Amino acid sequence: MPLLDWLSATTDESPEAVRIVDRAVSWVELRQLATAVADDVRGLDRVAVEATASLETVVGVVGALLAGAAVVPVPPDAGPVERGHILRDSAARAMLAPPGTGWGDGSGPPIIPVDLTRRSDTGYAEPEPARTALVLYTSGTTGPPKGVVLSRRAVAACLDGLAEAWRWTPDDLLVHGLPLFHVHGLVLGVLGPLRVGSRLRHVGRPHPERYATAAGSLYFGVPTVWSRIAADPAAARALRAARLLVSGSAGLPSSVFADLAGLTGHRVVERYGMTETLITVSARADGDRRPGAVGVPLPGVQTRVVDERGEPLPTDGAAIGELEVRGPTLFDGYLHRPDADEASHTPDGWFRTGDVATIGPDGWHRIIGRSATDLIKSGGYRIGAGEVEEVLLAHPGVREAAVVGTPHPDLGQQVTAYVVGDDVGEVELIDFVARQLSVHKRPRQVRLVDALPRNALGKVQKNRLPTG
Repeated sequence: MPLLDWLSATTDESPEAVRIVDRAVSWVELRQLATAVADDVRGLDRVAVEATASLETVVGVVGALLAGAAVVPVPPDAGPVERGHILRDSAARAMLAPPGTGWGDGSGPPIIPVDLTRRSDTGYAEPEPARTALVLYTSGTTGPPKGVVLSRRAVAACLDGLAEAWRWTPDDLLVHGLPLFHVHGLVLGVLGPLRVGSRLRHVGRPHPERYATAAGSLYFGVPTVWSRIAADPAAARALRAARLLVSGSAGLPSSVFADLAGLTGHRVVERYGMTETLITVSARADGDRRPGAVGVPLPGVQTRVVDERGEPLPTDGAAIGELEVRGPTLFDGYLHRPDADEASHTPDGWFRTGDVATIGPDGWHRIIGRSATDLIKSGGYRIGAGEVEEVLLAHPGVREAAVVGTPHPDLGQQVTAYVVGDDVGEVELIDFVARQLSVHKRPRQVRLVDALPRNALGKVQKNRLPTG
């Protein structure tokens, strides 16, 4: 089915179909507003969008897609260097933004205001499925961000797979407060409802009380959001009437999973994906949900874990290796970066995720972390940082934990933990881990810090941990 087929065909004029913070429109109104934008950008192959949490962003994205243009979301908090790189690298022909938006220095492509007083009923033919829908820029740890080219076909395949796995239907009301320039907030959180026909409510900043009063059936959040809700029992209990709670973008601590289960009555659905792959693995609405695990592949997706030589490892739930995937949700390549394309794919067509995982005999996946930072090779042992972090988080005095491998003259790498806690000491925490796990997995150093560096989705940025 074409990507925007449901929105293009609907005659539903019920109010409150899409509410972004304090403004709401019906499906027909959204289509008419977006079509007015499509009239403005018709003929442009690539259009940037100032991706604020606003109705203008939703209308701008949908309008560009109706016109067949590729959408390049620009984070509203991007600094001038990042913004300039995205706009130059993408060669966006125009920038869609709320009226009154300015650049300050006059740089960048021409701005086309998204005017919510204008409507249009122009008819647009659905572009070919292979046509680019989005160019999303990754926040890589080295070099400038790379543009990830995603086709309309890949986006549709991802959303259809999730709709099947999560029993997502037009009867749902999706609630979230995620940024609209990432896969989670934009693809799943905006294009998902447009694909399925479910209502959408974006609450702005994802405060627990806003989730609690939204009366949704389906909620999206990142671990930071869910941990804050778990710490607010009244807000958590208000979610008991929901149908499904979904967490992604980083691993959900088992303690938060358990707290939410007790307070909300829901075992949270976790899923796994990347900008380059969209969502490939998920727990199901009608199946098991396990703390610390992300489920099984979506329809058409294949996965495997491999060792350093690229040889497949057994699916026994114990062998740790790099996760590789292939299937209909994968990207078409990095914009202007054939070198990166080649490096990220195996000769037989698998995408190297750079994530370390295990796959069990029943197909369930457990993500250990990034191969560069979360697979620690110490004294001949392969240690998953996530396993050590889970144990540290079980200590009553630990609020946050991040574990990495740091250089060691004898072991090659040692296990080093960064901890945000209350009245805890280094020796106490080292001994606590050694009592729960094999002794070789204990941290040899624990550094107490005031906070862990995180990005907009709550992921810990381990490359920014203090080393001095």
